[in-house]
Amino acid sequence: MEKGYLVLQDGRVFEGLRFGAAADTVGELVFTTGMCGYIETLTDPSYAGQIVLQTYPLIGNYGVIRQDFEGACCVKGYVVREWCESPSNFRTDCDLDTFLKEQNVPGLYGVDTRELTRIIREHGVMNAAICASVPEDLSVVETYAVTGVVEAVTCREARLYPAAGERRFSVALVDYGAKRNIVRELQRRGCDVTVLPAATEAETILSGGYDGVMLSNGPGDPAENTEAIAQIRRLLGHLPLFGICLGHQLTALAAGGRTYKLKYGHRGVNQPVRDLGSGRTYITSQNHGYAVDSDSLQAGRLSFVNANDDTCEGIDYPESRAFTVQFHPEACTGPKDTAFLFDRFVDMMKGGER
Repeated sequence: MEKGYLVLQDGRVFEGLRFGAAADTVGELVFTTGMCGYIETLTDPSYAGQIVLQTYPLIGNYGVIRQDFEGACCVKGYVVREWCESPSNFRTDCDLDTFLKEQNVPGLYGVDTRELTRIIREHGVMNAAICASVPEDLSVVETYAVTGVVEAVTCREARLYPAAGERRFSVALVDYGAKRNIVRELQRRGCDVTVLPAATEAETILSGGYDGVMLSNGPGDPAENTEAIAQIRRLLGHLPLFGICLGHQLTALAAGGRTYKLKYGHRGVNQPVRDLGSGRTYITSQNHGYAVDSDSLQAGRLSFVNANDDTCEGIDYPESRAFTVQFHPEACTGPKDTAFLFDRFVDMMKGGER
């Protein structure tokens, strides 16, 4: 195996072995704590522009299963302690190395992922490069920024996904980097889902005969998406609206709130979230590097908070028939604890809840 290097923007170097694509790359280095779900991680468009570090040491033991993809593979690079060369699962289509080569994603293994995680937790997310040799000039790494990623990952034209069974509602899903299981959850509840490009104007949605609007997850700095924020502002109060992850952040910005960058983000399948109404705690799947500033809210009320750091995890906008969450209710973190939020959205389209 060929040697490779992970070079941090502060100059620290970690030597490992290369797998995946034989290419160099630069991205924002982030870690995710999931013990499983690496397929969903690698195909989550919310990771666009980022090099993903898995904290769990063995990755790839059940191979790559294309049926479980959430979207396109948008990661800039992939770093693991160890990858399994002989996966064992009756659904496996290929191994991890083959998949990364197909996607032109460089990987690195055999590095101390625990030490790297400690560095990120101590100093915050930072840029890094996966490369064949250590560069003398780190200016490209130091100046890298994740920008323009929503435009890069959104769909190019509208596409209809029919309801599974009897059609009850029609939903417009604005695609900022949408995961496929959002569509599936709506289909299971009798919704025709029309996935729309991120640049779709509010007037087009409002004149489209839809019963509700879904705002998807997505990558990057939410405040960068000024046009999307303006369109959401025009949508609020006209149709029932449900936002997830980036959709949650963009709605808060549209309602006059602020967002900020977290030190190292929330990425994994074990994030505890407390429902302020019931007092119940849910274990959730999350993938975000920004959060809504709870103190900046000018409209709506806080509905969920992160039980670890009290950051905003959900907002209700009853006067606008809208609600949003930072976590992923479409993800299966074990028990499907928060899938009930899709039922709430359906009830809102029925007119039974504000």
